[in-house]
Amino acid sequence: MTTYVLKTIWRHRTRTLLTVTGAAVAMFVFCFVGSVQEGLHRLTTGADADRSLIVFQESRFCPTSSRLPEDYSRKIEEVPGVREVMPIQVWTNNCRASLDIVVFQGADPEQIRRTRPLTLTDGDWQTFSSQRDAAIVGRNVAQRRGLKTGDPFSIGEISVNVTGIFESSVPSEENLIYTSLAFLQYTRGLDAAGLVTQHEVLLTDDADPDRVASEIDAVLRSGPVATRTRRKGAFQASTLSDLVDLIGFAHWLGYACVGLVLSLVATTTVMSVQDRIKEYAVLQTIGVRPLRAMRLVLAESTILCVVGGISGTLLALAALEIGGFAIGAEGATISFQPSLALAITGTLVSVIVGLAAGIAPAVQAASVPIVNALRQA
Repeated sequence: MTTYVLKTIWRHRTRTLLTVTGAAVAMFVFCFVGSVQEGLHRLTTGADADRSLIVFQESRFCPTSSRLPEDYSRKIEEVPGVREVMPIQVWTNNCRASLDIVVFQGADPEQIRRTRPLTLTDGDWQTFSSQRDAAIVGRNVAQRRGLKTGDPFSIGEISVNVTGIFESSVPSEENLIYTSLAFLQYTRGLDAAGLVTQHEVLLTDDADPDRVASEIDAVLRSGPVATRTRRKGAFQASTLSDLVDLIGFAHWLGYACVGLVLSLVATTTVMSVQDRIKEYAVLQTIGVRPLRAMRLVLAESTILCVVGGISGTLLALAALEIGGFAIGAEGATISFQPSLALAITGTLVSVIVGLAAGIAPAVQAASVPIVNALRQA
């Protein structure tokens, strides 16, 4: 049976190539959309999304508009349930949605090393901690900007020396550049001495995040700047609210790609069956049962869809790995990453769509009236 199906596909090489190519393109787009959705899910539901808090200036959105006193950290540390507070100064080259956003986060180098899941692939922590204008750069940023250890890097008012490249178990971290807090505070043009963008609060294991957030805002209410404290995941989801809506719409684009593959493969298979009506009639006369004829057609449509689908999926995974793509807004970034789950999903969708596309033509092939088909042929 396999030999017959492969010969049938090979006999119509041009049609087969066009069908496989169309399926590959559609699955390529499907996997890209899936990677964006996975990136958003990782960002808002990560391990630290519910066990850490972000203290931000009330009624502010872009990092450049939030200016909190650095000494708020002492008051926050006194709130029950708080394990550690990390003041962070954030600078970004673009608060609007962008595919090439650059985000600097300035914090104490020792706190960065202790609280962030970073692994330096080049450079060392000692150099980063000792040099005032030193920066460690996420792998994706370094890849997009062509940076390596020892390079100077300037953008806007910021000029740093790259002293390390890092990877992270949290993909969004690889789109950040870390510097010391003092460097960003005293960079000319930022006017942020004694101020920070936000305070990141790490909680004890038994703390209730919502209770601690309310208490922090209550404690700081008497200060010069009002605050809004939220879980880190909720804060990032709110920051990216416009992108969340856009990604939700893109979800339907993924379904449209699946529908396109289904329509394309089904149309090709129907044409193939109609071209071989006499052939199926002859197969029945020599003893091929209807169920076996159905299996032949289903095998043909599934092979076309699986070959095209897997090709498109592998191309998408390679592009995601090489490109290091990310989209961000207001200092938060969503990283597009290849994953095993994405590869499995692309393969399963290809198999299911291939089987679904072959059902109608398979029924047609199995129910060919032998005498009429031979007369028409």
